[in-house]
Amino acid sequence: MKTSAAKVPELFGSMVFNEAAMQQYMSKSTFQAWKQCLRDGTTLPLTVANEIAEAMKEWATDRGATHFTHWFQPMTGVTAEKHDSFISPIEGGRVIMDFSGKELVRGEPDASSFPSGGLRATFEARGYTAWDPSSFAFIKEGSLYIPTVFCSYSGEALDKKTPLLRSMDAVSKQAIRILRLFGDTESKRVTASVGPEQEYFLIDKALFAQRPDLRFCGRTLFGAKPPKGQELEDHYFGAITPRVAAYMQDLDEELWKLGVLSKTKHNEVAPSQHEMAPIFSDANTASDHNQLAMETMRRVADRHGFVCLLHEKPFAGVNGSGKHDNWSLATDTGKNLFAPGATPSQNAQFLLFLAAFIKGVDEYQEMLRCSVASAGNDHRLGANEAPPAIISVFLGDELMAIVDALIHGTSYTEAEKRTLSIGVDTLPHIPQDTTDRNRTSPVAFTGNKFEFRMPGSSQSIAGPNIALNTIMAEELRKFADELEQAEEFTAALHALVVRTLKEHSRILFNGNGYEDTWIVEAERRGLSNLRSAPEAFGVYLKPENMALFTSHGVFTEAEIRARNEIHFEAYCKKIHIEAQTALDMVRRQILPTALSYIHELTDAVVSKQAAVPGLSCTVETETIRQLTALAEGLHGGATMLERSLDQLPDVITEQAAYYHDTVLSHMDALRRDADLLETLIPAQRWPFPTYAQLLFSE
Repeated sequence: MKTSAAKVPELFGSMVFNEAAMQQYMSKSTFQAWKQCLRDGTTLPLTVANEIAEAMKEWATDRGATHFTHWFQPMTGVTAEKHDSFISPIEGGRVIMDFSGKELVRGEPDASSFPSGGLRATFEARGYTAWDPSSFAFIKEGSLYIPTVFCSYSGEALDKKTPLLRSMDAVSKQAIRILRLFGDTESKRVTASVGPEQEYFLIDKALFAQRPDLRFCGRTLFGAKPPKGQELEDHYFGAITPRVAAYMQDLDEELWKLGVLSKTKHNEVAPSQHEMAPIFSDANTASDHNQLAMETMRRVADRHGFVCLLHEKPFAGVNGSGKHDNWSLATDTGKNLFAPGATPSQNAQFLLFLAAFIKGVDEYQEMLRCSVASAGNDHRLGANEAPPAIISVFLGDELMAIVDALIHGTSYTEAEKRTLSIGVDTLPHIPQDTTDRNRTSPVAFTGNKFEFRMPGSSQSIAGPNIALNTIMAEELRKFADELEQAEEFTAALHALVVRTLKEHSRILFNGNGYEDTWIVEAERRGLSNLRSAPEAFGVYLKPENMALFTSHGVFTEAEIRARNEIHFEAYCKKIHIEAQTALDMVRRQILPTALSYIHELTDAVVSKQAAVPGLSCTVETETIRQLTALAEGLHGGATMLERSLDQLPDVITEQAAYYHDTVLSHMDALRRDADLLETLIPAQRWPFPTYAQLLFSE
């Protein structure tokens, strides 16, 4: 039954131990102690932790929870949880529901099977989860979920949340230094504000179950193009079918219960593709909520007879799915630092932050590309629905004209011609979304934020936001170091901004990133073009990138090296699974079907000629020839693919390159023959659902 609009405010956050719930279940002094912990970064005394734990348990059990779990984000890309009940034995063989502060603030899961990148040996099983008091606990499926960080016995971060929190502290620290120079003495913290748009596919569950490639790999390894795809552009923002609308309504309600600010829903470009977009929140909350959203999408899909696909390119020939990461910086006093403002000082501050961002993207373009690299995203980046693998920044015509005027010292024409002088002139008003959206740009300014369009749909947004936060922290640190020593602030500010924009203007591009001419132009400018994940992973260990993260305390050198190894290993394992799945489908499904049909046609020719000697069998014999050639090609291709898997290099970096250059090329060749076979074999004989069935089953 649908929830009425009047009940939405009551429904929202009803399963979240938020501030309203805390104030209801905690004493005023305990609540204030928690607030002070967040404000000052201090540790909670055990007595206070015990009081919070008791309040949290009472709140959770009042809502039917019987278990609790420390919910964390290991380096698998998904979340992890181990559930314990609240029960505690007492005399007489009875139990009570109990939960201590010690259980709240720290857990000890078996960490041996999570990726560690060599930080620890497999036999060293101990790991720790520690409560993140800045992220609200919530109830899901009868358990109290407590967001936590995850680290090894020796203290290294084994998760995505810990470095994200570190990066948020880093950018806040440096941004506050800049704000003080502009006379802002009120702001105490600057927060990275994020809104991730989430794209996904919905596929009929019964059809999904018949596709081994979808079940094992999340994407189709075979599939001939259907007669209709997205050519008519009739699915984008089109009318939502009743079945999908029911799913979306259910999804919204489940997310609202969990405090996720699900705002927008619509059909995307490809058939069966859709999008959900939330309202902005701080980067930590946004990251937690996006993980929750992906989990909830899958869970809700199941009860509607769907499977939710989050792979970046589940179907060849139609749009894949991304996750546009809208990123900005805001003060705790409510100021957006990427809003141009209406006074000279506000304009100057905006231009300084803009220049820092442009400089950071230019200097660390390879690191940004690396932050979104994966086996799945390789199928999407550079295709016609995604930004290219080349990083560039789109500012829009109006802001670009202002930047050009500053760079060249020329007049800017608005109502009148004038030469802009930072800190003196007032910039023309730049309303939000003043320019057309450039969907071909990897990093686009959209009024008061930057839209980073490269992350993949299945990816945790923690990685890209760690990179954005740390890069911005580094550039603001350099700016603050220079400006704090300046004798005359306004003149130094003007010189710094103009110099920065001149030196890093190569990263600015307002054109079509899909055109081949841009690839040539980008190379002329000296921009990086890392076309594959194995190429991108290699930049992790460049000295400048190591220094970036270690100098701000976001990663230790050991943690960076570990993540580098984890990414390489994950890439290799995913391609290996895909290759083995392709071999299995060819040998156990596609080839037997083709050979059976060839045999049937051959028997038909013999029977036909026996019944009517001399009767033409041109159709049958020509089809037999085509089928036989393709079947032989498929058999040969499978043999080559299998042999390639037996010749893997030992070194992980070389192995990843081999998977990309050799194994995937054999898989592509195998697919070409299989997809042609599909067009020649009767639909009812094909061993698994076709693209036409999968994409148009809603």
